Amino acid sequence: QVQLAESGGGSVPPGGSLSVSCAASGRSFGGNGVAWFRQAPGKGREFVAAINGISRSTYYAKSVQGRFNIFRDSPKTTVFLQMSNVKSEDTGVYFCAMSRKVVPTDRLGDYDYWGQGTQVTVSS
Repeated sequence: QVQLAESGGGSVPPGGSLSVSCAASGRSFGGNGVAWFRQAPGKGREFVAAINGISRSTYYAKSVQGRFNIFRDSPKTTVFLQMSNVKSEDTGVYFCAMSRKVVPTDRLGDYDYWGQGTQVTVSS
């Protein structure tokens, strides 16, 4: 059984940068795909970015393409989401999730394990 724990959230002004991380315990991510989702107040959870469990290919939502970067450490125990040039619409609780598949998707139902989330607030 794997447990996921996000950290690194906080407040950042528009145009600033912030990184959040997702640590796995109990076992590593192995070859499983990992994704970040976010949930803004009063809205549903939406896909942000994902990384392939073997090839490390990355996938991004159009809204964050070119501004966010997802990557993973070599021991496969931590996945990072580096956010730059953030906007007010990036505000929300950021969740990491591990897929049962190598190739991640943007579908919530493909993810079996979830962290508790970390708050990111973009505000001047």
